[in-house]
Amino acid sequence: MDASRWPDVAGVPRSSPLRTAVAAWVVRRALGRLPLRVQLGGAAPTGDRGPLVTVHAPQAFFRRLGTDGLIGFGESYMAGEWDTDDLVGVLTVLAANVSSLVPRPLQALRGLWAHRQPAAERNSLHGARSNIQRHYDLSNDLFALFLDETMTYSGAVFRGFPAGRPQLAEAQGRKIDRLLDLAQVTRGTRVLEIGTGWGELALRAAARGAHVKTVTLSREQRDHAAARIAQAGHTGRVSVELCDYRHVTGDFDAIVSVEMIEAVGEEYWPVYFDTLARLLTPGGRIALQAITMPHDRVQATRGTYTWIHKYIFPGGRIPSVEALGHAAEAAGLATVHDDAYGPHYAETLRLWRERFADRGGDVAALGFDGTFARMWEFYLAYSEAGFRARYLDVHHLVLAGAGAR
Repeated sequence: MDASRWPDVAGVPRSSPLRTAVAAWVVRRALGRLPLRVQLGGAAPTGDRGPLVTVHAPQAFFRRLGTDGLIGFGESYMAGEWDTDDLVGVLTVLAANVSSLVPRPLQALRGLWAHRQPAAERNSLHGARSNIQRHYDLSNDLFALFLDETMTYSGAVFRGFPAGRPQLAEAQGRKIDRLLDLAQVTRGTRVLEIGTGWGELALRAAARGAHVKTVTLSREQRDHAAARIAQAGHTGRVSVELCDYRHVTGDFDAIVSVEMIEAVGEEYWPVYFDTLARLLTPGGRIALQAITMPHDRVQATRGTYTWIHKYIFPGGRIPSVEALGHAAEAAGLATVHDDAYGPHYAETLRLWRERFADRGGDVAALGFDGTFARMWEFYLAYSEAGFRARYLDVHHLVLAGAGAR
């Protein structure tokens, strides 16, 4: 392991004996109540049902949890200190019981040990650019290894389950067409897309005869999307700009944004919705695809810094439907449509995760090491588990001016 690349994974943190002992007690207590089998070191497995969790280095495992909580749990997996025969299964059990894993008296002390978001990861104009580039500018070739040929990196909408990889591109197209329909995008519609991705939505909107401005903070995505748009002959209909949503000007009949709100940050939700309201023409519609979590969990985790923040999505914040509704209403927007597709996202993630595992040699050939591969495997399984446990959901929301129906 490259300690300069993965300093907090390569080295086991120092932890007081008390914190390590408390972590061990909490873990043993929680695991004894859950449908999991656990093997600590060379001891015999405990439990008689559920996936098997094998902890190769119990002391290091408990020290990481005692020091860094769930960040340490993920780093311990990255370090190879524990494994399982069913990673998604283990994480689904934990996600389904997240509110009761730690005894209530200890939950009250959360503020004493929970990490806070680093100031540098606030989604200011500078911070947002850095946060987006840390994830989306990793490598277009990396994302191409596990996404489908449309290069769509968001939850799809399938006809049925289980789905196979050949159905993924069709399901992504169905999702995009549904959002364009919800936004009433037709010939001549002036469309703003916030969050370009790799260009598929802009291409499909242009094919309808719409005029599209699409903005992103990722140089890798901007260049890839622009090349696809030029190749398709839509350069005259689509402009791809490296631009923060706060700097967009103009008037648009339709605004579409797919899983962008999660990167905005709670501090900036009012700014985001004020911007949407400012850019939307009277009678226009806004179609959003948003990952959500229950409102009580939004409140309970407010301000905390997680493994996902540290390694995958710096500055991210998953909202609740209630929080989005309040922020939209404050900006003079009304929610006129809401559908949820959580199980479809779990299926999307399963296909990505399996494809990523199958392309391990190609991941290494791109220069990503084994620690990165375990991190990405944990991220995809962690996300899939959230949807399977119904801890996470994904919504198609349509907003319009106040008073709209």
